[in-house]
Amino acid sequence: MSHGSRLEELGTFIREQRNSARLSVRRLSELAGISNPYLSQIERGLRHPSAEILQQIAKALRISAETLYLRAGILESQDSELDLGRAILADSQLNDEQRSALLQLYRLFLKQNTSSKDDVETELEAEIDL
Repeated sequence: MSHGSRLEELGTFIREQRNSARLSVRRLSELAGISNPYLSQIERGLRHPSAEILQQIAKALRISAETLYLRAGILESQDSELDLGRAILADSQLNDEQRSALLQLYRLFLKQNTSSKDDVETELEAEIDL
């Protein structure tokens, strides 16, 4: 996907989310802490917002920042643990201790989910053999 079309798609998505939330451009810009003209330019695909700005917009819209990161091309879908780890490490709003804790928690969740899937598959296989 080209850079321009990705920005347009991101802007359209943000506009749709804003409309769904019944927020004006002015109100969303206030909630996100950015200027009204800047938000308008983002929605029209004219500006490439930083990850921090996307995070502020996501918070104001009450949606996942990851959703906007994917649409903006900051993260790729089906990212590996390493890519998410890079995103956590790059977040300037976190201190080193918080980054480390998030990475440990994320890895723990992945391990638990993998173990759970394996356990379910083992149980299903045992039932089939009966």
